[in-house]
Amino acid sequence: MSRHIVFLTANSNAYIDRIIDGTTIPHARRLEVARNPKTDELGNDIDIVVCGQFDNEAELATYKGSIRRLRPLRELGFDRL
Repeated sequence: MSRHIVFLTANSNAYIDRIIDGTTIPHARRLEVARNPKTDELGNDIDIVVCGQFDNEAELATYKGSIRRLRPLRELGFDRL
């Protein structure tokens, strides 16, 4: 099993909903996509947090392939495994 966590900052606030809607994939049973509530006293640069668990590398690769189209909408993206 692989865990994949991504912290995203959108190029524009107008893109946040598009990124959230575009991050979902039908076969992912354990994929959470959430808007950052921005309540941190020290920093609120991150707009969206994506957390997924995948049973194998093929599922992770399918997920990564499905979100490539969102890269132009983001300013920052920090992937963590």
